[in-house]
Amino acid sequence: MIGIFLCMLLAVIVLRKAIDYATEPEGDKDCPPVPTGAGPSGPVRIQPAVTASVVWVQRGGTLNDASCLSRTPVYGVVAVRELDDVRTALAFARDNGLKISVAGVRHSMGGQAFARDAIVLDMTRLNRMSLDTQARTVTVQSGATWHDVQRFLHPRFAVKAMQSADVFTVGGSISVNAHGMDHRAGSVGRTVRSLRVMLADGTVHTVSRTDNPRLFNLVVGGYGLFGVILDAEIDVTENAVYRPERRVLRYRDFPGVFAGEIATAPQYELMYGHLSTAPHSYLDEMILYLYRRDSARVIPPLAEARPVKLRRLIFNLAKQGSLPMRLKWLAEKYVEPRLEACPVSRSQAQGDGEACLVSRNHRMHDSMRHLKNSLEGETDVLQEYFVPRDRFVEFVDRARSVLRARGANLLNASVRVVHPEDNTLTYARGEMFALALYLNQSTNAAGHAHMRALTGELIDAAAGVGGTFFLPYQLSYTPEQLRRAYPQIREFFAAKKEYDPGGLLSSTFYAKYAPLVGD
Repeated sequence: MIGIFLCMLLAVIVLRKAIDYATEPEGDKDCPPVPTGAGPSGPVRIQPAVTASVVWVQRGGTLNDASCLSRTPVYGVVAVRELDDVRTALAFARDNGLKISVAGVRHSMGGQAFARDAIVLDMTRLNRMSLDTQARTVTVQSGATWHDVQRFLHPRFAVKAMQSADVFTVGGSISVNAHGMDHRAGSVGRTVRSLRVMLADGTVHTVSRTDNPRLFNLVVGGYGLFGVILDAEIDVTENAVYRPERRVLRYRDFPGVFAGEIATAPQYELMYGHLSTAPHSYLDEMILYLYRRDSARVIPPLAEARPVKLRRLIFNLAKQGSLPMRLKWLAEKYVEPRLEACPVSRSQAQGDGEACLVSRNHRMHDSMRHLKNSLEGETDVLQEYFVPRDRFVEFVDRARSVLRARGANLLNASVRVVHPEDNTLTYARGEMFALALYLNQSTNAAGHAHMRALTGELIDAAAGVGGTFFLPYQLSYTPEQLRRAYPQIREFFAAKKEYDPGGLLSSTFYAKYAPLVGD
């Protein structure tokens, strides 16, 4: 009888846990403040020197980012709906001795979207767009998300470059110069024909690679420090239909496969890889996802990615140890292909009637809702490293050693392709592979200390093979590591003083590192 009761109790506990792991969170996650020796204070209190028609959606309080580790007190948040809302907020901040930060959906994890006691411009309501079919461009206001852009372009057109998820804003993606699954297109910045930017003095400038290219290359990948991006004219491409392919290979074989079979094959238009996080094949086995162009033409409407709860359950279970992580990898190898949605009718496929087809927009239309959770005491953070292609294997070996030695809870490891970039603060000075690591950490003092140490060692591992790291993540790197990865950082900060001599536009990133490496 006692045995039956204990079994029933265990079943209830397991069911309760499964429900917690699968449940959609009601709002943004709230983590305890990162211990720094001084907790967040309230915002500065001032008597406004000038009365301005600023539209506040928040006065005082704090803001956080997607990591939930950057809770920061702010003066307030301004709703931006029109160009004049930006100019008015800039004037108000200038007249009252305040700073301005620019925010979209705040997925940068290093405080790039806000600063302590600053006025934050919430750009998400600035989201109108128009299409020029002849020029094959879309002009998008900076607060629109790629999710919005895809729905606007579908079914005829698609974007050339964006992240693997569509939740980010266009302005945010340009500000970090993001990249994604199209191994040919490169970064978002490469697809931008022109930008309209409001500088700190309230003047509006149209910039491009030929019209004020210096300012263009500072704004692209400039983390909102040189001006507020108002809108962008961006290249679009045909919303092609693809036949997905999967290959399982060892990481050591990937550089050769890419160089010999993918980079020179025009039929492959999207590509990314997942490295195993399971103990038995840790950063060794790899699934390569390829998308080959097909001849199908009838494309159905876009639908949201599913099943979200099941994906969230599997993902959160994998955090609990080696066996669940092993099962997650086996599911990705053997179960996921059988459950894969085929939004384009199989009957349209040329040749094999059993082919599963997807359009470009369908593949990119995923807001990754399954990554959100309300689990207490832990959070997930993203890091990314860029390494020369001929040093990829060496870097993976070094990263594996660091991650294992530190006991890191690695949830996902993705491989992308990046090309040399022209923007001032470039992360790629040559042809490189990108390794994006999605890591789970506890939100107590020990968890933060562990992640800082781990990050420092991974940055050094990348530097050891001539690589760099992506800046819009936690500010765990030293000034020396920043200078080594980005030798142009002094030029970048010097130009900042030239275009914004009063330092009106700011961020946590700028406030921390500009005094340390700017001179």
